[in-house]
Amino acid sequence: MSLTNVFKLAGGALNAQTVRLNTIASNLANVETVSGSAQSAYRAKRPVFTAVLENATNELQSGFGVKVKTIAETRRVNQQLFDPENPLANQEGYVYRSNVNPLEEMTDMLDAARSYETALTTASTARELMMRTIDMNTK
Repeated sequence: MSLTNVFKLAGGALNAQTVRLNTIASNLANVETVSGSAQSAYRAKRPVFTAVLENATNELQSGFGVKVKTIAETRRVNQQLFDPENPLANQEGYVYRSNVNPLEEMTDMLDAARSYETALTTASTARELMMRTIDMNTK
C-alpha cells in the first residue's frame, strides 16, 4: 500500500467520524425537545457506515475504506409525558419527548473522538514518513 492510499483511508475515516460527531451534536441539542405527537417527536439519528471496495481485488490496491451510507433514525419509543400546561400538548394533555439517551450519546461522542484522533495520527505519521523519505533522497 502506498502512502497516498494511507491519506485516502485516513481522510475517509476523518470524514466519517465528522459526520458521526455532527449527528451526536444534533441529538444532544434535541434531548429536551417535545412534540404533540409521537410521529413528530425528535428521534435520535445514527450514521450508517459502509465499506468501500471499488475496483479493489485485494488490499494492496486503492479503492477501499469507509463512507457514510445513510443517516438512520433509532427505533426507540418516545416517552409520553402528561403536561397539559404545555402549548404543544395534545387533546389528552400529553407531550412526547425525544428518544435521545444523553449517556449513550456522550459515550458515542468519546468513541468518535478517539476514532477521529486515531485517523489523524495515522495521517500525521504517513506525512512524517513521506517527509523523511524526501529528506533521505535529497542528502
